[in-house]
Amino acid sequence: MPDIKHFDPDAALEAVVRLFWRQGAASTGIQDVVTATGLNRSSLYATFGGKQELYRAALRRYVEQRSEPAFRRLAEDERGLPAIADFFTGLIDARCSGEYARWGCMVSNAHAGAENSDPGVRAVLDRHHEQLREAMNAALVTADAREGLAPGCDPGTWADLLALLAYGVNLRSRAGADARDLSRTVTATLASLGSPAAP
Repeated sequence: MPDIKHFDPDAALEAVVRLFWRQGAASTGIQDVVTATGLNRSSLYATFGGKQELYRAALRRYVEQRSEPAFRRLAEDERGLPAIADFFTGLIDARCSGEYARWGCMVSNAHAGAENSDPGVRAVLDRHHEQLREAMNAALVTADAREGLAPGCDPGTWADLLALLAYGVNLRSRAGADARDLSRTVTATLASLGSPAAP
């Protein structure tokens, strides 16, 4: 007879995402995972593999369910700079208030941690960065077409800068930065992008 799982792997993986997101990979042991999921070690290992495989699966889930939908909304938004401003407003709200306040971003946390030495983790981080940059670039190209960018602003260059600004918001919020301070920095950055002739 095939082995029948008596738990929901999807729900277990979501619990693991939250655990690694909040605590980081280095600070999370397999016993923490057992406690968070309510599963025994043999069930965890049989379903997900060891801790590193479990972390990779959690990181992929985080990107697929939390990052990529936000990137798609930004890339498909036809408003240009207001879409970017709303992206950052939502980011700051999520990082500084509510259920996940001060957790930072699981991806940014991984960039700053030892887990990024794993080639599998690095591949997820690199893909995430490219998707973030592409979404920013799409919004900037839209703004440029609507004459919403200041003269001389190159969308590709500014997409790189805004992606880095998003990582900065994530890391500073985890360290306790005030939402108003983060918002002021974003507002000043975006103000330097806008064309005086734009509506």
